[in-house]
Amino acid sequence: MKERNILAGFKTIEAAEKAAQSLRQAGFETIQIAHIGQYPGDGLEEITNPITSNFPSLATLTQAGDFPNGRDASVLAAAGPDASGMADRGVENIGNILLTAVVPEERGDEAVQIIESFGGTI
Repeated sequence: MKERNILAGFKTIEAAEKAAQSLRQAGFETIQIAHIGQYPGDGLEEITNPITSNFPSLATLTQAGDFPNGRDASVLAAAGPDASGMADRGVENIGNILLTAVVPEERGDEAVQIIESFGGTI
């Protein structure tokens, strides 16, 4: 049986979870949701004052990155224009939540319609 792999970006985890639930209700089984990003980790989990708090790097604050391999990677990430807020990513931001679905080829268009109905970008 031929299969079709569908990768879709979402801006919120809630929308991705609703799409995954709808796909499962339609009979699709192989579905995964993951958080993707340019840097590893989730960054800080609490509100942090950048003046008085102890944090490992600017990239941890502004880019939600964790850099377990040492300070060099965090310094390099903080030197990028994204860390300052001066970068323009344009309007093509598909979100940082990735929904992956493996569906039968003949039902691929149906799965795409379900995903797009919840705001997913294929």
